[in-house]
Amino acid sequence: MTVTPLRNLGKDAIEEKGWFKAHKFLILRRSTQIGTLALFLLGPWAGLYILKGNLASSLVFDFIPLTEPLLFIQMLAAGFTGLSSAVIIGAAIVAVFYFLVGGRVYCSWVCPVNIVTDAALWGRRKLDLKGSSKLKLSTRYWMLALTVALAAVTGTLAYELINPVSIIFRGLVFGMGLGWVVLIGIFAFDLLVAKRGWCGHLCPMGAFYSLLGARSLIRVRADGRDKCDDCMECYEVCPELQVIPPAVKSAPDGIPVILSGACTNCGRCIDICPHDVYAFGLRNRAFTAPHPLDAHNTNTSAETPQSEPTETEETKVA
Repeated sequence: MTVTPLRNLGKDAIEEKGWFKAHKFLILRRSTQIGTLALFLLGPWAGLYILKGNLASSLVFDFIPLTEPLLFIQMLAAGFTGLSSAVIIGAAIVAVFYFLVGGRVYCSWVCPVNIVTDAALWGRRKLDLKGSSKLKLSTRYWMLALTVALAAVTGTLAYELINPVSIIFRGLVFGMGLGWVVLIGIFAFDLLVAKRGWCGHLCPMGAFYSLLGARSLIRVRADGRDKCDDCMECYEVCPELQVIPPAVKSAPDGIPVILSGACTNCGRCIDICPHDVYAFGLRNRAFTAPHPLDAHNTNTSAETPQSEPTETEETKVA
């Protein structure tokens, strides 16, 4: 077992694959997140309305409706009547899309708050902050229930008043104002209080999309797991590290697929691994065959890493 020190995180992948291939999915995610916001902002800023509205409810080219499914559920819970066909169709389009590609793809590829929380994680590494409050992974599901309950009790879309995603968009259009307080609060919480605290343990949207994508077709696969040398780098970069062991160490029925709905399909494990253990594929089929096993890794795959996450609150699956 050769656990990689944090100061060398990603070094082997860069040496083996080159800098771009060791960061390609991170680059694509940032491009998608920033590009999505830019498409929305082209309207109010430049008068070019490709996407009209915001991430909660929008129109593509004034024709295709898109509605955030959790917003739609809040509308139903709040007792909104006479919802337009555009709202219903828009929610169905978005729900089907994320059901197919993986619900939490929204979290890692679209949601702008992910940039804030990833920055906080980077800060924890640079400052070598080890301590972290142990929040149960099930907390986010209680937050989801509370979000829907608040809508039902108040008859309003109460969560949308404090939803960081909505706050970022309103701030970019009209000025951040108190929005900075929310974003700085999330950053400080993830940096100083709980590692991956907001996205991994509290965000109700993350909880909703994890349920929606639990049976999605596109998954991260570990077909190259025989080449794993237990460097533990994938555990360090994965926002939901509890999803890794079942695929890499004890895949059910011998199928090395990350099946948990908590997986965000962010691709960081693919980027960071120098041995191509991971790749995107389907639930029942790999897109690409793993490269041949290197001779020096032949005997390492059977070892159980001493520093593998144990059955703590951080690694329990909700």
